[in-house]
Amino acid sequence: MKASLIYRIASTLIVLFAAGHTLGFSKIDPRWGIEPLISNMRNIHFRAQGFNRSYWDFYVGFGLFVSLFLLFVAVLSWQLGGLTPESLQLVKGIRWSLAFCFVGVAILSWRYFFVAPLLYSVVICLCLIIGAIL
Repeated sequence: MKASLIYRIASTLIVLFAAGHTLGFSKIDPRWGIEPLISNMRNIHFRAQGFNRSYWDFYVGFGLFVSLFLLFVAVLSWQLGGLTPESLQLVKGIRWSLAFCFVGVAILSWRYFFVAPLLYSVVICLCLIIGAIL
C-alpha cells in the first residue's frame, strides 16, 4: 500500500472526526441531568481581560478551536498524500510529528471521552504511523 493512499484515508477520517466533533461537542442529552450546570455555564458571566464572558463561551470557543485544528490536520494529511515518495522523505519530521500528535489524541480520547472519538483517533493514529513508516 502506498503512503499517498494512507494519508488520503487519514485525511478523510479526520474530516469526519472534525464534523462529528463540531456537531456533537455542545449537544446535551436531557438524560444526563446536567441542565442546571449548563444553565450556570451559560448564564453566569464574568470579566476576563476586559471582555464579558461565560464559561460556556470558553467551552464553545475551545471546542471550535479543536474543530479548526482538526481541519488543518486533514488538509496537511491530504497534502502529504499528494507528495512524491522523494518529497515525503524530506518531511520526515512533519510525518512523525503528525503521527505522534495522534498518539496523544488517542490517549486523551481513551482517558477523557468515549468510544466514537477513541475509535476514530486510534484508526487515524494507525494510518499516520503507517504513512510515516512507508
